[in-house]
Amino acid sequence: METAGQEIGRIETRLRQLGAKLDRLAAKAEDAQGEAQTEAKLEYRKLIDLAKSRQAAVRGKLDAYRAANGQNWENFKGAVELAWHDLAASLKALKQ
Repeated sequence: METAGQEIGRIETRLRQLGAKLDRLAAKAEDAQGEAQTEAKLEYRKLIDLAKSRQAAVRGKLDAYRAANGQNWENFKGAVELAWHDLAASLKALKQ
């Protein structure tokens, strides 16, 4: 079983990886802007922005845990998992 520190470290690593991926997708969308703006491109950019905001929400939950000095990880884990679930749904929408 992972300790709270290990679990948080794993989540942070995944967040960094996802952040890099979202940055690449955003850059790709910006490059495509030179072409005629289509509604599909605008929708794709909105999905990227939504995923980034949900990524920030997960980070915020982890920051709240750190700020709570000594609080039980289990008290925060459910909120982090819910925020992660929302992020995963955003990433799934980007793949479609």
